[in-house]
Amino acid sequence: MRNKFHLAVLFAISALFFSACTAPAGEAKAIDMEKAKADIQAMEDAYAAGEKAKDTSAVAAYYSDDVISYNRNEEPAFGKAAIQARIADRLAKDTTGNYSTYKIVDIFAEGNMLVEISSWTMFNLSGTEVDHGHYMSYFQLRDGKYACVRDMSVSSTPAKPSM
Repeated sequence: MRNKFHLAVLFAISALFFSACTAPAGEAKAIDMEKAKADIQAMEDAYAAGEKAKDTSAVAAYYSDDVISYNRNEEPAFGKAAIQARIADRLAKDTTGNYSTYKIVDIFAEGNMLVEISSWTMFNLSGTEVDHGHYMSYFQLRDGKYACVRDMSVSSTPAKPSM
């Protein structure tokens, strides 16, 4: 009888120990930060390629339908359609052929969200830098892919004095 009691206590302690070592139900799995960074950089590269090709759909693919974008020197744009229209207008007026590159500085992720802090550089056709700055984008994981739901961009180039 005593052996059965010891066996029951040993089983109970073992069960308690193993249950304490497992993650609680519903807890988010660990984020592979290198993969997340590569995924976001691929989105940035596709955005830049879309701009260069004047393909507004490729640029707008970066954004969620409910995005709000705070762009430099403009009022905020609400929704993917508004952003796509703003991009189409800007690209249609562009006669310079300038193009931009985007580079991740840092990312922070938890659960289904990711924040990217990055830099952008604009070049003219000869490859000379004409402007540069930084931006921050907030992404949510939706249907297994990140989508930008908020972004904000600033220029680091000093403003030219007005006359």
